[in-house]
Amino acid sequence: MSSASFTSLREQFPILQQQINGHPLVYLDSAASSQKPRAVIEAMKHYYEFDNANVHRGVHTLGARATDAYEGARERVARFIGAASEQEIIFTRGTTSALNLVASSYARSVCAEGDEIVITMMEHHSNLIPWQQVAKATGATLKFIPLQQDGTIAIADVEQIITDRTKVVSIAHASNVLGVVNPVKQIAAIAHRNGAVMVVDGAQSIPHKKVDVQDLDCDFYAFSGHKMCGPTGIGVLYGKKALLESMEPIEFGGEMIDHVDLYDSTWKELPWKFEGGTPIIAGAVGLAAAIDFLESVGLDAIEQHEIALASYAYDRLSEIEGITVYGPKEGRIGLVTFNLDDVHPHDVATVLDSEGIAIRAGHHCCQPLMRWLEASATARASFYLYNSEEDVHRLVSALIKTKEFFGHATG
Repeated sequence: MSSASFTSLREQFPILQQQINGHPLVYLDSAASSQKPRAVIEAMKHYYEFDNANVHRGVHTLGARATDAYEGARERVARFIGAASEQEIIFTRGTTSALNLVASSYARSVCAEGDEIVITMMEHHSNLIPWQQVAKATGATLKFIPLQQDGTIAIADVEQIITDRTKVVSIAHASNVLGVVNPVKQIAAIAHRNGAVMVVDGAQSIPHKKVDVQDLDCDFYAFSGHKMCGPTGIGVLYGKKALLESMEPIEFGGEMIDHVDLYDSTWKELPWKFEGGTPIIAGAVGLAAAIDFLESVGLDAIEQHEIALASYAYDRLSEIEGITVYGPKEGRIGLVTFNLDDVHPHDVATVLDSEGIAIRAGHHCCQPLMRWLEASATARASFYLYNSEEDVHRLVSALIKTKEFFGHATG
């Protein structure tokens, strides 16, 4: 798609048509949560207005429609990520729930004292704390692949850190702070060579690039709907069928059972044994609509558009005296994390908001990484398919105003 075509996509997002503090909204916080196109909003509205009922239970027409929509969404997700079967798709509340499911069900059953769990220092808390808890519960050792000076991972370090004692390797496909895209396919091969399973946090990658889980050969892949133009409250855990079949549920109740006696019960087959209770039906409908929308635009085109924006923003921000930009210039997703000297990121974000520009400020759920960067917090501008070079111009102009506001000389 051309730049003009991407600019016209903005019109399909109702929330972006408003003004904030007297300025047209520039939304640069999609890494936290993306905005929703009209197609997703309408799909969920249609479900609630015409098909709303519980799934897998009633024999009436609405129940059948709801079930078809829910299971159709599962099949849509399976095709989207290249899963071998829709049985490998577990609907969750989001990436956090998906990673916790792997940690609590799989890892606690296979890890013991002396075993190893390998992650990196760039991980989101959702891909750190569950493994801390597994290590505490089992006696396993948590090990960290070191970061290079620019925040990237060296394969030589991966080869050294992963050993035959490693049971689980869990790494972000893309960092929500550094923007770096990690070589998860190569890391998965190293993990498998040592008898470990590979878990991938795909929250920041799957909205922005084509993902094929079979090509990556990962064992588990987790992601959220709300970062990829879908609704909040819905996420996905992909797992290889043999591994999922070996795992026990961690939530118990209705929907996930096969046979119940007073003192014992058995579980349904995949994927339903992991989806206790009334599932997130409307969320699944919205997620399927979001996938349709993204594929209509083209994941390759989205990736190239964002890479161009991030590179342009990296260059423009680097030209401003007093701004530090973090992470590598090349090989990144569509975000730029930075700090303005002697100005707290929250103050930067507040001034930018007065200009109608929404960015993220804080530790981004990556406190160990902040300490590695020697920063208490950072500001982050993240781009998506509805952003343009004009948004970068607005950001740069507002940052120069921010410097002036806090008494800095203009860059």
